Amino acid sequence: MVSSPHEAMHRVFQEYPELFARVSEVLGVGFKPPTSITVLPNDLTETSPVERRVDTLVRLEMADDEPLLLAVEAQGKKDPAKPASWAYYASYLLTKYQLQPVLLVVCQDRATAEWADRPVSFGPPQWPTLTLRPLVAGPHNMPLMTDPTEVRKDVALATLAAITHGKNPDIGVVLKAMTTALVDTPDAVKNPVIEFISQGLGKLPAAALWRKLVAVDLSFYKSPLFEEIRDEARVEGRAEGRAEGETHRAAEDVLAVLAERGIDVPEEARERITDCDDPEILRRWLRRAVTAPTAEDIFRDE
Repeated sequence: MVSSPHEAMHRVFQEYPELFARVSEVLGVGFKPPTSITVLPNDLTETSPVERRVDTLVRLEMADDEPLLLAVEAQGKKDPAKPASWAYYASYLLTKYQLQPVLLVVCQDRATAEWADRPVSFGPPQWPTLTLRPLVAGPHNMPLMTDPTEVRKDVALATLAAITHGKNPDIGVVLKAMTTALVDTPDAVKNPVIEFISQGLGKLPAAALWRKLVAVDLSFYKSPLFEEIRDEARVEGRAEGRAEGETHRAAEDVLAVLAERGIDVPEEARERITDCDDPEILRRWLRRAVTAPTAEDIFRDE
């Protein structure tokens, strides 16, 4: 299981072989879907003591073209030393495998993505020896997929897009579209998506919202994330009484989502939420809290 946002941003390409072709299409570069994918060792260390590892390295077999080497790097912040390392990766891979390398950098931060997107030349300005041009996927160019229909058409791309947009103010709508699309999706497709997004959001505020949406919309989902949520519910339920604990916790979830989105909750609305003892109504309010423009809008038609 992936263990951090860094891991999720590159290992998703191992889980979904077709993802690079879709990402490259979004970025305006035409790569055909691979016919097969082989995950290669990511250790690029030579006999020297300097250790070098690319995040994910895969060989993409193409129907009518030569195979490609795809090196995926997850980049969390600007690092002036990285372009030189990336240039080394590309040269080393070309030398070792005799295949053309493509470097894809995945970012969650717009400033970092725009920094990584700039070509970098090496050598004197009057005659550069080589120029590094990575493909970059980030919040500046990944689609903001808020329609469940669009998510269903390309779950792999939607997963990566949700991770890269983890800091977007509209992430609640994106995550809601994901869980809506996943409700009727087979477990073999659903389970990796839930885990990748959970880990990809890391400690961002959106991670807590994702956990709540998974618990409400995908209540029968079984995974480490589900077990963690269930265990938390058991502990609190024993302390306060099962029924009372569930409604109290559900009311807190509604208020937490509104607070996370910066929505002001008048005292009258707050009392109505905390006084509600119907779990089904609270679940309905929680779903509405993800996108409602005001606190009062979660009560519409009631």
